[in-house]
This record gives sequence, structure tokens and C-alpha cells, in this order.
Amino acid sequence: MTATNHKEASKGLLHTDRTTPVSLQDKAIGKKLHGKFLRTISTESPVKLYCCYAVIMVLTVAVITLSVALSLSVRPVTENCETCSATCPRDWIEFGGKCFYFSEDTRNWTFSQTSCMAQEAHLAVFDTIEELNFLKRYKGPSDYWIGLHRESPEHPWLWTDNTEYNNLVLTQGGGEYAYLNDRGISSATEYTHKKWICEKSNRCTSQCPEILDPG
Repeated sequence: MTATNHKEASKGLLHTDRTTPVSLQDKAIGKKLHGKFLRTISTESPVKLYCCYAVIMVLTVAVITLSVALSLSVRPVTENCETCSATCPRDWIEFGGKCFYFSEDTRNWTFSQTSCMAQEAHLAVFDTIEELNFLKRYKGPSDYWIGLHRESPEHPWLWTDNTEYNNLVLTQGGGEYAYLNDRGISSATEYTHKKWICEKSNRCTSQCPEILDPG
């Protein structure tokens, strides 16, 4: 081996000896950084998961609370409405959202109307044939004053609120005050004594709020 070759071999050994510790040191540092990175990920990931779980739980509780609050706010209105929807005063009869009272006593038309007003009602009116048939069926064989009157045979028939009667059923007789009999509607003078029918609206039914279909 020549002197030149010996020098190059010596340089190669020296070069190897110089770089080997640096490579090992780099590997050690790389391992430390890798471990630190893994520890960082392993410590941050559970924290993020816990945060997500916490947010989900808070949102779930909020939705449940809102649902309960809405159900509680709607339920009392519905329950109150259902509780009173079919109630008429004692001895009164419900039909078509109205309450009717059939008296046992007999008086003239004016006293009968005053008696109804004392009970926050008025002498009965009818808007349909069905209501008229109900009143005729329920009154039995007796005659009952209803809420029709007029000043004279030349004047139109008026209800107790002074709206004009539409002559749904023609009246008979020449009196100024109308009553129900077995044939339909007849009339008599003020001083005739008969039973009477009071009417008032079923207040609970009229006050029940309309519930809209959410669909």
C-alpha cells in the first residue's frame, strides 16, 4: 500500500469517527422530539374530546329544558279549555254552544225577559231550523215565550237585541210577543202568562283558544 493510500484511509477513518457521534446525537434528538410530540397529542386529544362531550351535553340539556317549558306553557290552556268546554249552569241544557233554561213558572213576556237578564241571559233566539226544532222538542206540550217582539202588527219582528227577524218560520196571531207552541211560532199580548226559555252562550266554549295545527 502506498503512502497516498494510507493517507486516504486515515482520512476516511477520521471522517467516520467525526460524523458517527453527530448521527447518533441527531437520532437521539429526533427520538426525544417524537416522544414529546406524541405526549402532546396524547394530552391534548382527551381534552378536546371532553370539551366536545361537554358542549353536546349542554346543548342536549338546553333542548330538553326548552321542550318542557313549551309543553308546560301550552298544557294549562288546553286543560282549562277542556275542563269547562261542556259546562252549563245547573238546570240549563247545552245545545250548539248555547245554554238554555226552560222555566217552570209562568209570567208575562216582560217579566220573563227581566228574569233571564238577571241570570246574564235573554229570552231564547234561534238562528237555524235545527235550533228551533231542538226548542220545540224539549219544551214538551207547554207554550214558552221566546225573544221575539214587535211594536204592532204593522212593524217587523225583532229579537231582544233589536236585530230584525229573518222570518225563517212565519209567526201566527196578532199579538206583539212571540212564543213557541206545538204548531211553531205564535203571538200573544203582553199580559198573557206563559213559561219562558232563557238563553246564553256557553262562555267556556267561546273562550277556548283555537289551537293551530303545527303541520
